[in-house]
Amino acid sequence: MAEPPDFDRLFRSVTQSAVHLEMRDDYGGSSQAFAAWRERRPYDRSGPDAAWHALVGGVIERGVIVRRARIISEPASDYIRFEYEVTPAANIAAGEHVRWLPRQHASDLALPGNDFWLFDGTTVLFNYFSGDGAPAGTELRDESAVVKLCAAAFEAVWDRAVAHEEYRLA
Repeated sequence: MAEPPDFDRLFRSVTQSAVHLEMRDDYGGSSQAFAAWRERRPYDRSGPDAAWHALVGGVIERGVIVRRARIISEPASDYIRFEYEVTPAANIAAGEHVRWLPRQHASDLALPGNDFWLFDGTTVLFNYFSGDGAPAGTELRDESAVVKLCAAAFEAVWDRAVAHEEYRLA
């Protein structure tokens, strides 16, 4: 069995862009941050978020653009409500640009079957999840057709999506 890709190494190696397309309504699994949100405890930026801020900040300092687009169902699931509420502290404060696209506005877009990261428009890291949103593995791909599909899908979603600052959950 092949060793899973080292995400941090891949992310640190980007020179121009890292884009992430999320298409699920639940990534909860056993997320401690989500559990805390459900219990109305304050959002804690330490731990994984501190590491994320350092990782993203390091590439942004070199001029890399980091964008994240989320295709979501409306009305939103509890997990998406959680993500929406923590996006300013968890993603935007780290330096990401984040947009939201209601699923009904994505019906005519050609999308890959899984969430992905696209690094510098050359390498795709697919993220796999179980039915309950728990991580179920990754796969690194660099075939031209796969890269082109993911790049086109991300840009199509990005063009239709609404910036976090302007989007309101239904």
